[in-house]
Amino acid sequence: MSWNDYQYIVDNMDTLEGMRTFTAVVTEGSFSKAAGRLGHSPQLVSKYVARLEDRLGTRLLNRSTRRLSITEAGQAYFDRCRQIVAAVDELEDAVGDLGTSLRGTLRINAPMTFGIHHLTPAIAEFQAQHPALRVDLALDDRVVDVVSEGFDLAVRITELESSSLVARRLAPVRLVVCGSPAYLRRKGEPATPADLAQHDCLDYTYWSGRNQWRFRSESRIEEVPTQGCFSANNGEALKTAAIAGHGLVLQPTFIVGDDLRAGRLVRVLPDHPVASLNVYAVYAHRQYLSSKVRAFVDFLGGYFGSAPYWDRDLDT
Repeated sequence: MSWNDYQYIVDNMDTLEGMRTFTAVVTEGSFSKAAGRLGHSPQLVSKYVARLEDRLGTRLLNRSTRRLSITEAGQAYFDRCRQIVAAVDELEDAVGDLGTSLRGTLRINAPMTFGIHHLTPAIAEFQAQHPALRVDLALDDRVVDVVSEGFDLAVRITELESSSLVARRLAPVRLVVCGSPAYLRRKGEPATPADLAQHDCLDYTYWSGRNQWRFRSESRIEEVPTQGCFSANNGEALKTAAIAGHGLVLQPTFIVGDDLRAGRLVRVLPDHPVASLNVYAVYAHRQYLSSKVRAFVDFLGGYFGSAPYWDRDLDT
């Protein structure tokens, strides 16, 4: 190999690393966060981006002491960079399939409570099988943009809507209405969904049908208006309020199941089932799905399954 050939390879590897670094900076919104994600120092991250700008002859990012913003040229470059970096990662993963272990970083987004109590133990078991794999888990109850925010996949609990993303069902999610024994002694137990009008109903603010609880009535869905004095954007907070006697709550059994078993909460309206949801793994459609995403989604399908462990020994 000649010196020119060697220099050409080094320059192109340096450009690819610069593209990868620049993509991380834009996705994370700062040099320091990108450095943490990539395992580099902030100084090295800044150096890679500056070298990339020198090579291109244009400014990609506007920097100040308080904020970082992307230029018009930077946005156009970022859109293509993301595709190129993803394609290189997919190629490396495809070749890596010939080996026995998964490598690299798997970026996952998931809802807060489900992520803490159910997804994190699953990740720990998965990483025990693949010790060379690094997982970056972001917990957030809002619906993120998987592609623009740089996630490999998101775990969502929802009614599946039309989307350009690929979704795989991992497990069913049962929703139940329940309240504390003290609240039910004070306010009585509703006999029908219509009786909820006389009750304090704790509201989940991220629900698309806010202030309306949906029940299955034969072959149709019945939407029942609700009202109450407390709302929150997290199911764990709503459960805590319900246990404290603030009102009735509509929550998944993966959140309230242990409290139902222990008697801290009591299920009401058992003869009026609530419209159910599902746990999905959602990821961008790619011609070559990376081996780490494919392996993790397959693992989760088996870990949770059609009869998830959080519903065991729970009265139907």
